[in-house]
Amino acid sequence: MTIYQKQLEIMAPGRGFVDVTARVQAVVSESGVARGLCTTFVMHTSASLLIQENADPAVRRDLERLMDGLAPESAAWEHDDEGPDDMPAHARAALTQTSLCVPVAGGRLVLGTWQGLYLWQHRRRRETRQVFVHVDGESS
Repeated sequence: MTIYQKQLEIMAPGRGFVDVTARVQAVVSESGVARGLCTTFVMHTSASLLIQENADPAVRRDLERLMDGLAPESAAWEHDDEGPDDMPAHARAALTQTSLCVPVAGGRLVLGTWQGLYLWQHRRRRETRQVFVHVDGESS
């Protein structure tokens, strides 16, 4: 059994999605794991991870609009220490996921044709986000 871990720094230019599929796949390839699991974890409380369609960017724009309705900056949030997007970002992260688990087969992430792994930055400002990748399983 092989266990391989790596922490990635992901530059998020502002609110929205950053495709991290290739970077996570590179970690899987480095690990030498042929069959197993890849777990990703974002080490922040105002960003999340998700698997989503990678073909039509309208899907991601629609998800942003959905979140704008669920966690608007205009709500009467008590926590606003870092500005008006502070608490909405935490609420968005609470509604989504901070970790993902994807099977590995043949040394590759098992994703559907139209699936990609995304870091979803919920703050408006540019930030470097830390994503921890853990791969375990049988080597080739």
